[in-house]
Amino acid sequence: MTPEQIAKPDTEYAHQCAVMAWASSNIGKYPELKWYYSIQNEEKSNSAFVGGRARASGKKAGVSDTCLPVKRGGFSGLYIEMKKPSRKPKRKGSLGGVSEEQLEFGRFIQSQGFGFIVCYSWEEARDILIQYLEQKEC
Repeated sequence: MTPEQIAKPDTEYAHQCAVMAWASSNIGKYPELKWYYSIQNEEKSNSAFVGGRARASGKKAGVSDTCLPVKRGGFSGLYIEMKKPSRKPKRKGSLGGVSEEQLEFGRFIQSQGFGFIVCYSWEEARDILIQYLEQKEC
């Protein structure tokens, strides 16, 4: 399946799967994409047991959806918080579905030398990854 087909349900999950599929198919051009990974923080559970297990194993509210642990352009790596396109802010100052915990995490990792960005589609995330990887190495 193509990333376009994967993203068709137009959910945050579908867009994240689409960008991961794109990354997997572009390792030949951008070898560092081999290390691009998702952080399983999005899935919610109706079960207190499953939620408790997730927290006990290290799930943290606010942690970004994906990470590329590659140095570029003065950054130690890049974290991307994915949102579905319909969440994109229509006016300046709107949070676009980004929670306070996600903003706090973004501020913290930026203070530690990492890049942080919110992307509202798999295409936007793809373009950011390309832009990031094509910068000069540190």
